[in-house]
Amino acid sequence: MTTPTYKSHISSAFNAELEDVRQRVLAMGGLVEQQIADASRAIKESDVELAEQVIKGDEKVNTLEVSIDDECSRILARRQPTASDLRLVYAVIKTITDLERMGDEAEKIAHMAVDLGRDQDHKGGPLPEIHHMARHVSQLVRDALDAFARMDAESALAVAQEDINIDREYEALLRQCITFMMEDPRTIRRVMDIIWSVRSLERIGDHARNIAEYVIYFVKGKDVRHISLDEMAREVRGEDA
Repeated sequence: MTTPTYKSHISSAFNAELEDVRQRVLAMGGLVEQQIADASRAIKESDVELAEQVIKGDEKVNTLEVSIDDECSRILARRQPTASDLRLVYAVIKTITDLERMGDEAEKIAHMAVDLGRDQDHKGGPLPEIHHMARHVSQLVRDALDAFARMDAESALAVAQEDINIDREYEALLRQCITFMMEDPRTIRRVMDIIWSVRSLERIGDHARNIAEYVIYFVKGKDVRHISLDEMAREVRGEDA
């Protein structure tokens, strides 16, 4: 794995602080990845115990966000970073916010898994399709974190582009859920839990895209939020419009 491209400093302590905070972000990302995987497995297997573990684990994600945010505040106050160093700290602060929100969405899925697991008498809903989307979203999160670890703008661009496919998958699953409820109104309560779970997966995909945009901001010094994918690609590749 290549090292991120923030500049070297006369102060080795500053270098160590930047590297430490980067590693802590990746550790937080690994925890969130596991939360998403466990919540998805809990809903697929109607595993109430696993879902409850995910719910309890969200507190660890929140604690990490607070501690990393505090460290970033100390770096800003002590070091007064500029240029790429300032962009790195900014990217870290924004990234941990999105990771914390991913953790919240995983917790929501876990709550839905508890409801579904306790409702064994009423089957219905496209659970296999949810598992496919969950795997897709988990891979997107992994790719976003890998782009952050390597500060790779091209990989980040690929994450942003792939999020479009997550959105399409979400829309297709919504249509299936509506069909289930129309065909058998007795499934409405159960399928509504599935709909909320799918919505959370779609939101996790959006947060992964956000992280990708912060990577591009760090590498290119350009805020690429709220622009088209074509414009984003031009910024990453240095192409003229």
